[in-house]
Amino acid sequence: MSAPLPLALTMGDPAGIGGEIALAAWARLRGEGPAFVALDDPARLLALAARLGWDVPVITVSGPEEAAAVFPAALPVMTVRCPAPPVPGRPDPANAPAVLGSIERAVALASAGRVGGVVTNPISKATLYRTGFAFPGHTEFLGALTGTAEPPVMLLASPMLRVVPVTIHVSLRRALDTLTTAEIIRTGLALDRGLREGFGMVAPRIAVAGLNPHAGEEGAMGDEEPRLVTPAIEALREGGVDAFGPLPPDTMFTARARAGYDAALCLYHDQALIPIKTLDMDGGVNVTLGLPIIRTSPDHGTAFGIAGQGVADPGSLVAALRLAAGMAERRQMKASA
Repeated sequence: MSAPLPLALTMGDPAGIGGEIALAAWARLRGEGPAFVALDDPARLLALAARLGWDVPVITVSGPEEAAAVFPAALPVMTVRCPAPPVPGRPDPANAPAVLGSIERAVALASAGRVGGVVTNPISKATLYRTGFAFPGHTEFLGALTGTAEPPVMLLASPMLRVVPVTIHVSLRRALDTLTTAEIIRTGLALDRGLREGFGMVAPRIAVAGLNPHAGEEGAMGDEEPRLVTPAIEALREGGVDAFGPLPPDTMFTARARAGYDAALCLYHDQALIPIKTLDMDGGVNVTLGLPIIRTSPDHGTAFGIAGQGVADPGSLVAALRLAAGMAERRQMKASA
């Protein structure tokens, strides 16, 4: 098998913590890898390192092919210029073209097979919306860039828990109005496939959450379980997926319950993200399933309130880089088999 390809790390919002956790991740991984190339503004990274008093050499490269050789000695960067000087904690819509351009360039490199996968630093959706950004978030934007036939699926993974929400970046009211048996089935199939292909699981066990308190208490607290959720579970099982439930959402995330499944299929955003962020905020990784490329991301936001102070924990980014590298290795092994 050939040597692993480097990963592409996007800029994220330059006013957030993306730059400093990128610098810190390089310092932590330089000796062991995985190697990555930052698609960022080298001047702003150098200025940030100087501001923090960190000795992180930055070398501009023309392509990811140079990254592996450079990585042990310096952080390799493919230049994406910021139109406006970034100020930590002060997002500027003028830099939106650089933020989006970094993502677009990383996806193009992955689609061309020049990097093993894409790892994205956090963006400020509110800032991007002010410039006409038409997507609810990263996940939907990546689906459009890669031309997926169906909407991608968001998986949050840590050593303690893996969760997937059926509905993502919509209001709770909208989530309840749009939840369907068909969407639960589609998401469950994507989760099963992602666990097999991306995580090397042979027969993943998927626990499906109920929507209502006590999973509806046999219809006493809502009819969504028998009307929407149970038919989806039955269809998934008929399709060869080891899915079971619906489980009461208030007890399915205890340590004892988590030992009985490999991933939880949840029905709306916060039902999935609250437990994983409570259990493992620093080690959680966002993985996009259903793309032709590998994409991971730290499971946190831009953290404008602490940006530029050097106190942001790079743990989630390091975990995202390591997970992307592992997924890329499994894909490479399968392709060469």
